[in-house]
Amino acid sequence: MNTLNDQSASLSEVHETVDTTASKHMGWRRIFSFLGPAYLVSVGYMDPGNWATDLAGGSQFGYKLIWVLLMSNLMALLLQGLSARLGIVRGRDLAQANREAFPRPVNFALYILAEIAIAATDLAEVLGMAIGIQLLTGLPLIWGVSLTILDTFLLLYLQRLGMRKMEAFIIALVGIIAISFFIELALAKPALAEIATGFVPSLPNNEALYIAIGIIGATVMPHNLYLHSALVQTRKIEKSDKGFKDALRFNRIDTTIALNIAFLVNASILILAATVFFKTGNSHVAEIKEAHRLLPSFLGNVAPVLFAVALIAAGQSSTVTGTLAGQIIMEGYLRLRINPWLRRLITRLLAIIPAFIAIAIYGEHEADTLLVFSQVVLSLQLGFAIIPLIHFVSDKSTMGKFAIKGFTQIAAWVIALVLVYLNIKMLINEVMPVFRGDNLWAMLLVSLLAAACLGLLFYISFVPFYLRKKKAGSIQMHGVASFPETFTLPVYKKVAVALDFSANDDKIIRHALGQGNPQTQYLLLHIVESASASLHGNESADYETQKDREQLELYVRHLVEKGYNAVAEIGYNKRVKEIARIVKESQADLLVIGAHGHTTFHDILYGQTVNAVRHELNIPVLVVTLK
Repeated sequence: MNTLNDQSASLSEVHETVDTTASKHMGWRRIFSFLGPAYLVSVGYMDPGNWATDLAGGSQFGYKLIWVLLMSNLMALLLQGLSARLGIVRGRDLAQANREAFPRPVNFALYILAEIAIAATDLAEVLGMAIGIQLLTGLPLIWGVSLTILDTFLLLYLQRLGMRKMEAFIIALVGIIAISFFIELALAKPALAEIATGFVPSLPNNEALYIAIGIIGATVMPHNLYLHSALVQTRKIEKSDKGFKDALRFNRIDTTIALNIAFLVNASILILAATVFFKTGNSHVAEIKEAHRLLPSFLGNVAPVLFAVALIAAGQSSTVTGTLAGQIIMEGYLRLRINPWLRRLITRLLAIIPAFIAIAIYGEHEADTLLVFSQVVLSLQLGFAIIPLIHFVSDKSTMGKFAIKGFTQIAAWVIALVLVYLNIKMLINEVMPVFRGDNLWAMLLVSLLAAACLGLLFYISFVPFYLRKKKAGSIQMHGVASFPETFTLPVYKKVAVALDFSANDDKIIRHALGQGNPQTQYLLLHIVESASASLHGNESADYETQKDREQLELYVRHLVEKGYNAVAEIGYNKRVKEIARIVKESQADLLVIGAHGHTTFHDILYGQTVNAVRHELNIPVLVVTLK
């Protein structure tokens, strides 16, 4: 139950920023202070990918797949509850827990699979928003895909406003989606008796199985399991048995309300498609644009407008949560922090590029096929997220009395087995044509990938049982603390100071001087990153290199005149490697570096420099925050 330090806390920018322990949070106010994370999770359950699978299921098979939605929702309630439990009790998100539990090769494989899931999620969001924009404005789909890159900055802006405002924004979008479909459902006037028949489990054919698995993949989404375990940590709770029990109870309420709203929205889409299209003989309507085109003839002119607005709201809301999940996965597995909007840009490009290629090659009519395919890809990733999660929340050595009970464990494992079985069955159906052909390379590649995935699945399923038996001892509220009788303060003989020749240098140098004593030597260093420095290294003699040397020597003379022992050294080309090399070769005891110093293009990547340098060194690093 030990929490991580501030630097490695999940979503550190908003970690414990909502205080549920404040005296003003009493009674209903306390309940409301916990509500919010599940609504951010729920948007993933009604994103454009769900629309494609729900429309396809309703128009082709009528009400027969409603039971799949209900089953998926029950699965989601249990699994999201387990995810929230992990974050609340252990103070870890799923990616961090995996990193602590598994060896590096296994974690790398899990990370790649998680990133594929994020890419599939974002692909659905890109296509959904682009289709929504096209339906409202008539803009070509490929231009709509291009416009979706502009929301790169939305998450950064929302995070600056604070967690509660971000949640309010998402809840408002969820409200738009729900109201739009409830109005359309009221216009369609479905027969309740016929809807009830859809709760009887049945799968008419393999096509229904494919769509059913797509529905499950669109509903129980792997990235949401990572997301929920991190979002619950935005609440500051009392670290005690009572505090954990209250947090678990209130989050259960939050999850139940949010996911049931998502279920009603998905059910509304499927029922709308079944009532308007399947029952009128239009079972071919499996595309969002086709559904939009036909709606006016059945429900009037207001229906397509509501449809398009809800689609844009679904894409926009899910794109925010998809970005957060991507940040959680990258930081949890790799401990790599990059500027939030750069991470968003990378994630968005990974979705836009496949969408561009597919639309350019196959045309706009294949967009919905891509949407359904993205949801099937998500479903294939589920086992690799669910199985470790079940292991973590079942482990009494880390969860203590909050480990899940026997009945819940059985239910969770049954869900995992059902999902893995359905995915393997669907995968066999889809890849069998490959083995009927004569392409040996394709057969070999498919066989190797299948063997690797099955091997990984076997490892994460059974090895944790063996590892758990080797653990001893019960859960501790805090680590064992030792307090020394006397303190021996560090004495720094050589302090390295990384400078960038900006107005911030004065602040960095003053902090460095504060760490030394009269005998300390100060090594002022700067990295030249000009084209000449990249090509010629220490033989570089261009104008920038000369000016940088002069500037560094000026700093040294200034310090020497004031009685300090200062020397200088210039590095070339690669900032991180050069700073680490100079510090190591000079045998410095401490490095002082600014958190930001460059401007324009350099500032895009400079957020990575501090962490990257820190991981290269085994000495203390003082990071001076520069505003």
